[in-house]
Amino acid sequence: MSLLPISNLLHKVLTVSELNSNTKQFLEQNIPLLWVKGEISNLKCYQSGHWYFSLKDASAQIRCVLFSHKNQYIDWQPKDGMQVEVLALVTLYEPRGDFQLNIETMRRAGSGELFEAFEKLKSRLEKAGLFNPANKKPLPAFPKQIGIITSLDTAALRDVLSTLQRRMPSLPVIIYPTLVQGKTAANSIADTIKIAGQRAECDALILCRGGGSIEDLWAFNEEIVALAIAASSIPVISGIGHETDFTIADFVADIRAPTPTGAAELASKDHKELSRHLKTLHQRMYRITLHHIEYAMQKMDILAHRLIHPGDRIKQQYVHLQHLQNRYIKTWTHQIEKQHWKLLEFNQRLAAASPGIVRLEVQQKELAARFRYSFSRYFETLSVNLQHLQTQLSHLNPQSVLERGYSISYTLQNTVIRDSKQIHSGDRIQVKFAHGMCEADVSKTKDSS
Repeated sequence: MSLLPISNLLHKVLTVSELNSNTKQFLEQNIPLLWVKGEISNLKCYQSGHWYFSLKDASAQIRCVLFSHKNQYIDWQPKDGMQVEVLALVTLYEPRGDFQLNIETMRRAGSGELFEAFEKLKSRLEKAGLFNPANKKPLPAFPKQIGIITSLDTAALRDVLSTLQRRMPSLPVIIYPTLVQGKTAANSIADTIKIAGQRAECDALILCRGGGSIEDLWAFNEEIVALAIAASSIPVISGIGHETDFTIADFVADIRAPTPTGAAELASKDHKELSRHLKTLHQRMYRITLHHIEYAMQKMDILAHRLIHPGDRIKQQYVHLQHLQNRYIKTWTHQIEKQHWKLLEFNQRLAAASPGIVRLEVQQKELAARFRYSFSRYFETLSVNLQHLQTQLSHLNPQSVLERGYSISYTLQNTVIRDSKQIHSGDRIQVKFAHGMCEADVSKTKDSS
């Protein structure tokens, strides 16, 4: 459909589709590509690769789309809160009639104001110790009453209540209504936390809100809320937004849950699980108690069986004592008789051996004299033989021969020269005397023949 003149449109009844189509054409044909500066909010990256988000400033916002075939050339990852500049075509998404920017390209223009404020406050509170785990209050294992700080018309409240009803139906719940979005929401949340602490009705507080953009959750990033949470005498569980959403309240709270439902699960025990646990404990206590009773009964039977009348016990001990006395008398009588017979046997052997002692002493002296004589003769014979051998050895000793004036000749290789044929004229030989030796040159050899 072509764009009709304004005057013609005044006299024609248009369908919604026609109106959106004409508006789209009017915007695209009359507004050229232009640069727009703003802060990214509520960014969503779909599996198709397309990016959808809002671009906003202090007083207005506009929807944007950056298709995958265009964003593939952007070498950085956009995030909520970032300040950017986009080159875009102003257009209209006809099916919903949404005014939007169809972005051609995008460049960074610095951090967004909200994101920058978030980082500054987070850094300052962290330095002040509000995030210190040592200052966190522990949750009660079995709270008597739970308080919920949220808006009465939020879906997060219904999720929390349904979760608490499912897990612990008997757990009382007090709802502290407050604003969770808007300019006055931060003061309202802080005042409600203080009121809950003053009333001291609950063992734990759940601070919750559903998901949203950074602007929607900004009340939970205010310093007044952080200080109220830190000053609370009651443990605070934060269940704000989705699992990927983080606020200042999450860091200050005593424990953070990824979602409002998760906060309800942290604050309550599952009554079915508790029932199963109690049943298991009951069965274990029953078995242990029964075991102790059976053990005591068995021990009583044993003691009853061992229980004897004192008179009977004395009689038994008397009989046992008589038995021991009889065994003692018999044993000692037997030992005395045995020793008596051994003594008689020893006396008889001694009487039989006594006459031979003198004879044995004479015989021993004779043998000793014969041994000394034989040993003396043996050593004399050995001495004579030794002297004879020494004489023979001295005759055979080469040194004795040398002492008589003889000498021994050697080659330079220390071979004894026994024949003149072993050497030749001009050879050098060694000559050993009785005392010392010398070297000599052979001038002439002569055969003994």
